Amino acid sequence: MKYISTRGGGEPLSFEDVLLAGLAPDGGLYVPQNWPKIDIESLKDKSYQEIALSVMYPFVEGCIPRADFQAIINETYCAPHFRNDDVTPLHALPDYMGGNIHIMEQFHGPTIAFKDVALQLLGRLFNYVLKKQGKRITIVGATSGDTGSAAIEGCMVCDQIDIFILHPKGRVSDVQRKQMTTIKAPNVHNIALEGTFDDCQNMVKAMFNDTDFRNTVNLSAVNSINWARIMAQIVYYFTTAIKLGAPEKDVSFVVPTGNFGNVFAAYCALNMGLPIKRLCISSNKNDILTRFFESGEMKIEDSYKTLSPSMDIQISSNFERYLFDLLDRDAPRLKTLMETFKADGDIAVSDDHLATARAMFAAARADDALTLDLIKEVYEKTGYILDPHTAVGMAGAKSLAEDDQDGAIVLLATAHPAKFPDAVEQAIGIRPALPDHLSDLFDREEVMSEQPNDIARVQDYVKSQSRAV
Repeated sequence: MKYISTRGGGEPLSFEDVLLAGLAPDGGLYVPQNWPKIDIESLKDKSYQEIALSVMYPFVEGCIPRADFQAIINETYCAPHFRNDDVTPLHALPDYMGGNIHIMEQFHGPTIAFKDVALQLLGRLFNYVLKKQGKRITIVGATSGDTGSAAIEGCMVCDQIDIFILHPKGRVSDVQRKQMTTIKAPNVHNIALEGTFDDCQNMVKAMFNDTDFRNTVNLSAVNSINWARIMAQIVYYFTTAIKLGAPEKDVSFVVPTGNFGNVFAAYCALNMGLPIKRLCISSNKNDILTRFFESGEMKIEDSYKTLSPSMDIQISSNFERYLFDLLDRDAPRLKTLMETFKADGDIAVSDDHLATARAMFAAARADDALTLDLIKEVYEKTGYILDPHTAVGMAGAKSLAEDDQDGAIVLLATAHPAKFPDAVEQAIGIRPALPDHLSDLFDREEVMSEQPNDIARVQDYVKSQSRAV
């Protein structure tokens, strides 16, 4: 398998090169040259680990021997890293909306959020490739709350990595912040940046586009711009659909999303042969993605602080990967479009392209008031507690269930409710407890560096701490 940049620059790269590079030098994102096809019938009655090997191996073939990759998968998706044998187990809601909605719980990893599924694997892939090549790298990533702690948990045991995570100061939950800043490892560095998540993300992208800095620190990425993260997320769409009777039975997926990475993995699964009836994205008040699927226009507006902070995003990095396919993989056209978006904060696609997008994707939104109402409604009718991000997704799931009574609807529960206890308590008067492995989180000492929204200052800090320099 070879990989190409969405913006057309450079030669096709191998999986190892793409893993370590993260973002393409031309500012584009790497995607596979072609989509491998998966025989779904052969996956029935297989374990999560067995399905993961079948789904992901075509993407790493030629770089990692099959037996070694199987060992990495087996080491990743097991206790104590994941507290459920199914990794992303299903929870039915038989007494709600006709019983068609199922919850895919993605919070059974170490940081109780969906990003563990990919980042536990990513850390081990980095370790394998870096040891093989005898290299050391510096990882710089941005987080709106969940990526940071999951990336740190995945990478803190890797001797070849120094990891720097930028989070927007005061704009993540206390649990999210403490999960990052209480990790005591010499290769872990937390940066609280003055600004929004988009400021953090833009700074990371700017560092990747600074060739001198990138080469000096041997820069790499764990954000969802790294293809390996998307690759790992494809797996649970296959395992879940098969559990619900695919390919014989129809399955739709609803994904609460800000950065479009999790739902793009579903789009990949669709291209690999998984029959998905409908994909639905659901956003909070920061609804740039929902507005795109309604109008065909992507326009940056003010960034709002909400009860679902991991989705407080106006620039959805992974959407570029989907636009690349939507524009028939016309890299020069895509590059012009993204340069216009960076300059003007506003782009649009043709009516034909919008029709294509809307044929595949539905879109919904939920503001804070509706988020609280949905947490309360689901709890009162089923006893199940949603975190605020999953509640945003429930707006989309209800919309699908009302429009179509046939087929299963799977809502991705992207975080444990205890990760956002204030919002849950506000909705239902109950403060969910953290799982046992995090029960002492608020007694742990925090370490972080507060930095201004100044790329030169942050780059100096990274260079002063990175052992790769």
